[in-house]
Amino acid sequence: MALSSSALPLGTAAPNFALLDTVSDKLVSLQDVASTKATVIMFLCNHCPYVKHILDELLTVANEYQQKGVKFVAISANDAEATPEDGPKQMKALTFEKAFPFPYLYDQTQQVARTYQAAQTPEFYVFDRNMRLAYHGQFDNASPRSEEPVTGRDLRLALDTLLSGQQVSSDQKPSVGCGIKWKAQPEALD
Repeated sequence: MALSSSALPLGTAAPNFALLDTVSDKLVSLQDVASTKATVIMFLCNHCPYVKHILDELLTVANEYQQKGVKFVAISANDAEATPEDGPKQMKALTFEKAFPFPYLYDQTQQVARTYQAAQTPEFYVFDRNMRLAYHGQFDNASPRSEEPVTGRDLRLALDTLLSGQQVSSDQKPSVGCGIKWKAQPEALD
Protein backbone atom coordinates (compact mmCIF):
# COMPACT_ATOMS: atom_id res chain seq x y z
CA MET A 1 0.00 0.00 0.00
CA ALA A 2 1.32 3.45 -0.92
CA LEU A 3 1.63 5.84 1.99
CA SER A 4 2.51 9.50 2.26
CA SER A 5 5.10 10.58 4.80
CA SER A 6 4.46 12.52 7.98
CA ALA A 7 6.18 15.81 8.49
CA LEU A 8 9.39 16.22 10.46
CA PRO A 9 9.53 20.04 10.53
CA LEU A 10 12.01 21.78 8.24
CA GLY A 11 14.86 23.27 10.24
CA THR A 12 14.91 20.34 12.70
CA ALA A 13 18.40 19.25 13.76
CA ALA A 14 19.30 15.80 12.46
CA PRO A 15 18.51 13.26 15.16
CA ASN A 16 21.58 11.30 16.17
CA PHE A 17 21.89 7.57 15.56
CA ALA A 18 24.37 4.71 15.71
CA LEU A 19 23.30 1.74 13.61
CA LEU A 20 24.84 -1.47 12.30
CA ASP A 21 26.37 -1.21 8.83
CA THR A 22 25.33 -4.45 7.15
CA VAL A 23 28.58 -4.66 5.16
CA SER A 24 31.24 -3.87 7.78
CA ASP A 25 29.25 -5.10 10.82
CA LYS A 26 30.36 -1.90 12.57
CA LEU A 27 28.26 0.86 14.10
CA VAL A 28 27.93 3.95 11.93
CA SER A 29 26.80 7.18 13.58
CA LEU A 30 25.34 10.40 12.24
CA GLN A 31 28.74 12.04 12.79
CA ASP A 32 30.35 9.39 10.57
CA VAL A 33 28.13 10.32 7.62
CA ALA A 34 27.65 14.07 8.16
CA SER A 35 28.91 16.41 5.46
CA THR A 36 29.83 20.08 5.53
CA LYS A 37 27.90 20.45 2.23
CA ALA A 38 24.71 18.35 2.54
CA THR A 39 23.75 14.98 4.01
CA VAL A 40 21.08 12.71 2.58
CA ILE A 41 19.48 10.20 4.95
CA MET A 42 17.24 7.73 3.14
CA PHE A 43 14.88 5.11 4.48
CA LEU A 44 14.94 2.23 2.00
CA CYS A 45 14.33 -1.51 1.98
CA ASN A 46 14.95 -4.39 -0.39
CA HIS A 47 11.44 -5.60 -1.19
CA CYS A 48 9.48 -2.38 -1.90
CA PRO A 49 8.52 -1.91 -5.57
CA TYR A 50 8.82 1.88 -5.16
CA VAL A 51 12.44 1.52 -4.02
CA LYS A 52 13.21 -1.02 -6.76
CA HIS A 53 11.72 1.35 -9.34
CA ILE A 54 14.11 4.23 -8.51
CA LEU A 55 17.15 2.34 -7.16
CA ASP A 56 19.40 2.47 -10.23
CA GLU A 57 18.86 6.21 -10.70
CA LEU A 58 19.27 6.78 -6.95
CA LEU A 59 22.69 5.13 -7.14
CA THR A 60 23.57 7.37 -10.10
CA VAL A 61 22.51 10.47 -8.13
CA ALA A 62 24.51 9.35 -5.08
CA ASN A 63 27.65 8.70 -7.13
CA GLU A 64 27.30 12.07 -8.87
CA TYR A 65 26.67 14.18 -5.78
CA GLN A 66 29.21 12.45 -3.57
CA GLN A 67 31.81 13.88 -5.95
CA LYS A 68 30.44 17.30 -4.93
CA GLY A 69 30.87 16.62 -1.21
CA VAL A 70 27.36 15.39 -0.40
CA LYS A 71 27.17 12.31 1.82
CA PHE A 72 24.48 9.65 1.63
CA VAL A 73 23.35 6.93 4.01
CA ALA A 74 20.51 4.43 3.68
CA ILE A 75 18.61 2.93 6.60
CA SER A 76 16.20 0.00 6.58
CA ALA A 77 13.85 -0.22 9.55
CA ASN A 78 11.53 -2.97 8.34
CA ASP A 79 10.75 -5.86 10.65
CA ALA A 80 12.82 -8.66 9.11
CA GLU A 81 10.48 -11.27 10.60
CA ALA A 82 7.57 -9.78 8.64
CA THR A 83 9.65 -9.24 5.48
CA PRO A 84 12.67 -11.59 5.51
CA GLU A 85 13.94 -10.05 2.25
CA ASP A 86 14.71 -6.93 4.31
CA GLY A 87 17.01 -8.62 6.83
CA PRO A 88 20.66 -7.63 7.31
CA LYS A 89 22.08 -10.51 5.22
CA GLN A 90 19.82 -9.65 2.31
CA MET A 91 20.66 -5.95 2.70
CA LYS A 92 24.36 -6.80 2.52
CA ALA A 93 23.80 -8.91 -0.60
CA LEU A 94 21.93 -6.07 -2.32
CA THR A 95 24.67 -3.62 -1.35
CA PHE A 96 27.23 -5.76 -3.18
CA GLU A 97 24.94 -6.63 -6.10
CA LYS A 98 24.16 -2.98 -6.83
CA ALA A 99 27.50 -1.53 -5.64
CA PHE A 100 25.98 0.89 -3.15
CA PRO A 101 28.28 3.92 -2.78
CA PHE A 102 26.96 4.57 0.73
CA PRO A 103 26.41 2.60 3.96
CA TYR A 104 23.18 0.57 4.26
CA LEU A 105 22.31 0.50 7.96
CA TYR A 106 19.84 -1.71 9.81
CA ASP A 107 17.52 -0.08 12.36
CA GLN A 108 16.63 -3.27 14.23
CA THR A 109 14.79 -1.53 17.08
CA GLN A 110 13.04 0.86 14.64
CA GLN A 111 13.77 3.71 17.05
CA VAL A 112 15.66 5.77 14.47
CA ALA A 113 12.79 5.51 11.99
CA ARG A 114 10.38 6.62 14.71
CA THR A 115 12.63 9.54 15.68
CA TYR A 116 12.81 10.67 12.05
CA GLN A 117 9.04 10.11 11.73
CA ALA A 118 9.69 7.93 8.68
CA ALA A 119 6.52 6.32 7.39
CA GLN A 120 7.55 4.47 4.25
CA THR A 121 10.23 3.46 1.82
CA PRO A 122 11.65 5.30 0.03
CA GLU A 123 11.79 8.42 2.16
CA PHE A 124 14.39 11.18 1.78
CA TYR A 125 15.75 13.68 4.31
CA VAL A 126 18.33 16.25 3.20
CA PHE A 127 20.21 18.15 5.88
CA ASP A 128 22.21 21.31 5.18
CA ARG A 129 25.79 21.97 6.21
CA ASN A 130 24.55 22.78 9.75
CA MET A 131 22.71 19.43 9.87
CA ARG A 132 19.31 21.15 9.80
CA LEU A 133 16.52 19.58 7.76
CA ALA A 134 16.28 21.43 4.46
CA TYR A 135 14.32 18.91 2.40
CA HIS A 136 11.96 16.06 3.25
CA GLY A 137 10.34 14.99 0.05
CA GLN A 138 10.12 12.72 -2.94
CA PHE A 139 12.88 11.53 -5.26
CA ASP A 140 10.76 12.54 -8.25
CA ASN A 141 7.26 11.95 -9.65
CA ALA A 142 8.03 8.44 -10.94
CA SER A 143 6.30 5.40 -9.45
CA PRO A 144 5.91 1.77 -10.49
CA ARG A 145 2.50 2.50 -12.01
CA SER A 146 3.30 5.81 -13.72
CA GLU A 147 4.90 6.53 -17.05
CA GLU A 148 7.02 9.30 -15.53
CA PRO A 149 10.72 8.77 -16.18
CA VAL A 150 12.92 8.16 -13.14
CA THR A 151 15.19 11.21 -12.94
CA GLY A 152 15.63 12.11 -9.27
CA ARG A 153 14.54 15.62 -10.24
CA ASP A 154 13.22 16.71 -6.82
CA LEU A 155 16.19 15.37 -4.84
CA ARG A 156 18.62 16.82 -7.39
CA LEU A 157 16.94 20.24 -7.19
CA ALA A 158 17.16 20.25 -3.39
CA LEU A 159 20.85 19.30 -3.49
CA ASP A 160 21.70 21.80 -6.24
CA THR A 161 19.95 24.53 -4.27
CA LEU A 162 21.91 23.75 -1.10
CA LEU A 163 25.20 23.46 -2.97
CA SER A 164 24.63 26.92 -4.48
CA GLY A 165 24.19 28.38 -0.98
CA GLN A 166 20.47 28.96 -1.36
CA GLN A 167 17.58 27.87 0.86
CA VAL A 168 15.45 24.99 -0.44
CA SER A 169 11.85 25.96 -1.14
CA SER A 170 9.41 24.76 1.53
CA ASP A 171 7.06 23.65 -1.28
CA GLN A 172 8.04 19.96 -1.15
CA LYS A 173 6.09 16.93 -2.34
CA PRO A 174 6.15 14.10 0.22
CA SER A 175 7.51 10.70 -0.67
CA VAL A 176 5.09 7.94 -1.55
CA GLY A 177 5.96 4.29 -1.09
CA CYS A 178 5.47 1.11 0.90
CA GLY A 179 4.70 1.51 4.59
CA ILE A 180 7.48 0.59 6.99
CA LYS A 181 6.80 -2.88 8.41
CA TRP A 182 6.59 -2.10 12.10
CA LYS A 183 7.14 -4.74 14.76
CA ALA A 184 4.10 -5.62 16.82
CA GLN A 185 3.95 -3.47 19.91
CA PRO A 186 3.34 -5.28 23.19
CA GLU A 187 -0.10 -4.54 24.55
CA ALA A 188 -0.20 -2.19 27.50
CA LEU A 189 -0.86 -3.83 30.84
CA ASP A 190 -3.72 -2.46 32.91
